[in-house]
Amino acid sequence: MRTSVVVCAAVAWWSAGGAGPRAEERPPTGRLEGRVILSRDLSTRKPRLRVYSEYGPGAIPAAGAAETSELGNVVVYIDSAVPGSGTPAAPGAALTIEQRNEAFIPHVLPVLVGSTVAFPNRDQVFHNVFSLSSTKTFDLGRFPQNASKSVRFGKAGVVQVFCHIHSDMSAVVLVLPNTHFAVPDSTGHYVIEGVPPGDYRVVAWHERTRRTLQRVNIAAGETTALDFNIPLPAQQTPP
Repeated sequence: MRTSVVVCAAVAWWSAGGAGPRAEERPPTGRLEGRVILSRDLSTRKPRLRVYSEYGPGAIPAAGAAETSELGNVVVYIDSAVPGSGTPAAPGAALTIEQRNEAFIPHVLPVLVGSTVAFPNRDQVFHNVFSLSSTKTFDLGRFPQNASKSVRFGKAGVVQVFCHIHSDMSAVVLVLPNTHFAVPDSTGHYVIEGVPPGDYRVVAWHERTRRTLQRVNIAAGETTALDFNIPLPAQQTPP
């Protein structure tokens, strides 16, 4: 009889919301969505020319090794403080920059402060991944095919990554202070979900030009449209 009373009391406590706020009581959020358009000079990356040619299979980059679309190297992110954001990445999150066909894949990786990124080597040659960036300086040393080394990024900023052995290899880790960022798809479309209501600065970032910044108001339960047209770098002029 006593057991039944305890069970009934537990059910009543759960039904009354004793386990935490019910779904309808959670603070509502908004959604940011739009399209990114690149200037013609930024829309394609020049073919990558290999510096070293002494190794057989690695002497010639594989077909498609050179990137043809720069939209995948754009990051749209909220630059303002966001309530409830900025916690470290979830343990076990798969964040990886591969070394494949003597290139870093992906070329640009946005991560949250506190994230750890793995650098596995998929090539038959040695690589030596390093960075001299003020945001994060590291040198992973030489390591062979199928070996992997990792780096934790504890400070927001831009980290340029290179290989000591292959000087034509480069990548960028963009370390951000909150989780509200997105990479556009092949059409330029991006979506950032779960943004608390408020006024924010939103940035469209590309390594070869200045940041494109806009201000936006996010309303609870609504989708806010925000498009970006990333212009030519300041030092260039249209043809």
